[in-house]
Amino acid sequence: MILPIYLYGQPVLRKETEDIDKNYPGLNQLIENMFHTMDHAEGIGLAAPQVGLPIRLFVVDGTLLKEDMPDMIEGRHVFINPEIVEESDEKVSYEEGCLSVPGVHEKVSRPAEITITYFDENWEKHTDHFTGFFARMLQHEYDHLEGHVFTDHISSIRRQMISLKLNKISKGKASCAYKTK
Repeated sequence: MILPIYLYGQPVLRKETEDIDKNYPGLNQLIENMFHTMDHAEGIGLAAPQVGLPIRLFVVDGTLLKEDMPDMIEGRHVFINPEIVEESDEKVSYEEGCLSVPGVHEKVSRPAEITITYFDENWEKHTDHFTGFFARMLQHEYDHLEGHVFTDHISSIRRQMISLKLNKISKGKASCAYKTK
C-alpha cells in the first residue's frame, strides 16, 4: 500500500521519535508499505515520521544511485531503533533533497563517516561503519527520527532565501507526483 508522505510543516516531522519492539503492531506490513511508498515516489530513503509515525524506523535503498556512484551499497536496508554512535570529524558537502520538502535542494555538510547501531527487520542487532553517500543517506533519514529536516543544516541566509518555498510547502501548495499529507 502506498502511504501519504507528510510534507514540511507537519508537526510529526518535528517530533522526537520513540523506540519500538518486536511486537509493534503490523511492523512487517509497515516496512513493506514504506518501501512501496519510497519506490513509488522515486526516493532512496524514507523515515517513519514521513508517513506520520513518530517511531524510530527508516528504510533505504541505494540501488538507483549505483550507476552514478559505484561505491554505493545496493539493496533494501531496514534500520530499527538506530543510534549513531560515532561520526568522523571530516565533513563533506553535497546537495540534498527530501520527499517531505519537494522542489528544494540545498548543499548540506555532514560527517564523511559514521558508525551506527540498529536492528534489522529480523531483529538482529548490528553495529556498522559506513562512508560516502550511503553514510549521508543514513544521516539524512536519521535526522527525521530526531525531529530534523535537511534544511535545518543550511545557513540562515540560505534558509531565508528559500523561506517562500518552505511556506508554500507547509501550506500544502506543493506539486508532487506522489500522495502527500
